Amino acid sequence: QVQLVESGGGSVQAGGSLRLSCAASGLTVSSVCMGWFRQAPGKERERVATFYPDSGSTYYSDSVKGRFTISRDNGKNTLYLQMNSLNPEDTAMYYCAVGRGVRGCAVVSGIRYWGQGTQVTVSS
Repeated sequence: QVQLVESGGGSVQAGGSLRLSCAASGLTVSSVCMGWFRQAPGKERERVATFYPDSGSTYYSDSVKGRFTISRDNGKNTLYLQMNSLNPEDTAMYYCAVGRGVRGCAVVSGIRYWGQGTQVTVSS
């Protein structure tokens, strides 16, 4: 049974930082493609960042590149998203995700498992 449990969301002022965590069970984070998606009210769910299992390479959307950092702790079986210099446009529900495969990590339709989400709200 696979579970992805996000934590670390909250409310911050513009310019602040948050660190999201995704604690995984029923799978090994080092062996699967994982990432973070977000969805703001009235908008499509979009990819934020991806961590590829073998190479350790990462992907960031243009809107967060340079501000967010995705990482994993294999010992804790946990995926993280460090978010710095937050702005109101980052306000959304953030979801941890496991792809069906490497290609699946890039798109919503390719995600096999979703976490329940954690809310991030950034005020100006």
